[in-house]
Amino acid sequence: MSHALKQVFNKDKTFRPKRKFEPGTQRFELHKKAQASLNAGLDLKVAVQLPPGEEQNDWVAVHVVDFFNRINLIYGTISDYCTEQSCPVMSGGPKYEYRWQDEHKYRKPTALSAPQYMNLLMDWIEVQINNEDIFPTNVGTPFPKNFLPVVKKILSRLFRVFVHVYIHHFDRITQMGSEAHVNTCYKHFYYFVKEFNLIDTKELEPLVSVWVGSG
Repeated sequence: MSHALKQVFNKDKTFRPKRKFEPGTQRFELHKKAQASLNAGLDLKVAVQLPPGEEQNDWVAVHVVDFFNRINLIYGTISDYCTEQSCPVMSGGPKYEYRWQDEHKYRKPTALSAPQYMNLLMDWIEVQINNEDIFPTNVGTPFPKNFLPVVKKILSRLFRVFVHVYIHHFDRITQMGSEAHVNTCYKHFYYFVKEFNLIDTKELEPLVSVWVGSG
């Protein structure tokens, strides 16, 4: 890990407080298992696979929270450079513009600046993953029927953060010497959503060339 990235990690310069797993819980053990696979240098395609005997929804829930924390951190590293002036539209180059929609203020898809969009996105995801009715933490509490639809929406929106960072701020990531870390995080995310069919292939198109380029 680069010195610059270590500094960011040490500052814990995240956009939001990290959601953590309670020690002793099933999720905590799954989280440790997932981290151990990554730290052991396993092929990412293998690392994302459901461990034998584990419930898929538990495995997915652990990864959604982990990706939220990690992508949060990546955006935190470039957030000083992602301003109303530099990024007046939340986009991924000229072909892709992302509009915000929610159940409250923005009932219709609305064009926003990238920092506005990111703020709303991170707030929204934080509410979802801290909602016990969607992400139950007690062992034995069943996941709701809308769990996977919510997860798919969270992950498709988190993917947009990668799109924006890669296309508009990768020079900053490179300056910090953090591109290997970001590429690994993206590959991990990509293999995970493909393994469990959590994002439409069409939605992944903006980073096809990046994916080829980062091998």
